[in-house]
Amino acid sequence: MDFPLGFKEKYEKLLGSEAADFWAAFDEEPIAAFRTNPLKEGQQDFPDTIPHTDWGHYGKVSGRSPEHVTGLVYSQEPAAQMVAQAAAPAKGMKVLDLAAAPGGKSTHLLSFLDNTGLLVANEISSKRAKILAENLERFGARNAVITNESADRLAAVFQGYFDLIVLDAPCSGEGMFRKQPEAAQYWTPDYPASCARLQREILTDAVKMLAPGGQLLYSTCTWAPEENEEMVAWLLQEFPLELQEIPKINGMTEGIGFPQTARMYPHHFRGEGQFAAKFRFTCDHTCKKIKPFRHRLTAQQQQLWQDFQKKHLKADLTGDLQTFGDHLYLLPAGLPDMSKLRIVRNGLHLGQFKKNRFEPSFALGLALKPSEVKKCVKIDRQDFQKYAAGETLVLPQSLANGWYQLVLEGNGLGFAKVTGTTLKNFFPKGLRFR
Repeated sequence: MDFPLGFKEKYEKLLGSEAADFWAAFDEEPIAAFRTNPLKEGQQDFPDTIPHTDWGHYGKVSGRSPEHVTGLVYSQEPAAQMVAQAAAPAKGMKVLDLAAAPGGKSTHLLSFLDNTGLLVANEISSKRAKILAENLERFGARNAVITNESADRLAAVFQGYFDLIVLDAPCSGEGMFRKQPEAAQYWTPDYPASCARLQREILTDAVKMLAPGGQLLYSTCTWAPEENEEMVAWLLQEFPLELQEIPKINGMTEGIGFPQTARMYPHHFRGEGQFAAKFRFTCDHTCKKIKPFRHRLTAQQQQLWQDFQKKHLKADLTGDLQTFGDHLYLLPAGLPDMSKLRIVRNGLHLGQFKKNRFEPSFALGLALKPSEVKKCVKIDRQDFQKYAAGETLVLPQSLANGWYQLVLEGNGLGFAKVTGTTLKNFFPKGLRFR
C-alpha cells in the first residue's frame, strides 16, 4: 500500500531490524474475527478460537445471519478485542466506556459483567451513539445506560464514581491503515501530536470520575509513541496512578520503556494495530455522595407492568423503573441524577404504555432468555427470513391470543403478538431486510 509522507521514515527508525517484517504485513489480508455472547442462552460451537480468550474466534459472520440478528455474535477484529480483555471488569463493578461507539468494547465489557453492576457507554457523536444503542440492544444489555456527552459534562455528574474506566481514545489510527487504507490520507507527521492534545483533555476528565482504587484502561489503535508511551509518562507524572501489568498474549509485545503496557504489531500479533495501558488510581479521596434519581410510575402504569410481568415473565428484573413519556425503562440501581445529560438509552427499554395496556419492546424480547419467559414461539431459519423481511407468519396450529417471545435457535428475537394462527410482525421496520 502507499503510505503517507513521513510515515515510513518514522517507523524505519522506530522498528529498526523489524521494519521489513512490519511493512510486509501490510500486504497481507486483514484478520477478521468475532466474539460470542455469553449472555445468550442458545450457544453454538464455533471453530478457530482466539487463544487465551473466553469468547473470541477468528472468521467472518454475516450481519444478516440469525447468529448476528439475535445478538449471539459480534464482529470485532482481534487486536480491538484485547482492550476489554485487558480491562476484564469483575462482576458488580460500575464501568464507564468513555468513547464507546460502535460498541465492540462495550459489548465485551458487558460479557464480563454478566448482567451485574453497571455500564455507562458514552459516545460524543450523536450519529455514532445511535449505532452504539442498536448494537447494545441486540447484545441484550440489561445494565447499560447510553449517553451522548463530552467527558467534562460526564465528570460533573460522575465525580469519583466508577470502579473502571475504559478510554479507547480518538487517535491517529495508524493501526487501522491495513484494514482501512483511506485512514492513511489523514495522516501527517504532526497528526499524532495533535491527537495527543485531545487525549490529554479527555484523560484529565476521566481521572476525575475514578473511585478510590479504580482502574483506568487507556488504549489507542495507533503505534505513535506520542499518543501511547508519552501519554503514559504524562499520566504518571500528573495524577496519582500506578501502572498495572497487561499479560502479553498471542504475540503482544512490551511498550517502549514501559514493559507493563502492550503493543500489537501485525507482524507479531494476528490482527491490526493496538496499544493498551492499565492504571490503578491510588488516591483515597472521598467519593461524591450520589443522590439516586427516580421518576416514579403512576399507579395505573405500575399495575399494567405488574400484570404483564406476572402473565409473561419468569424473570425478576431488578433495578429502578422509570418512565419517559409513555415508555418504561429499567435502570441499574444507584445511578445519580442524570437529568442534565444527553441520554440516548436510559437502561433497558421494557416497552410502552398504550390505552389501558402495556406493549413489550423489541429490546426486552432480545434481552430475556427463553427460560425467563412463560410463552414463546419457536421459528426456524425459513420463518426468520420471512419475519426479517416484515412478513406475517402463519403458525401450524392455533394458540391463545397474546404476546409471545419469538425464539430462533435458542435465543430471543423480540416479542410478537399472536391471534389464532397468525403471528403479527413486530420486527422493527428500520432493521428489516430481505
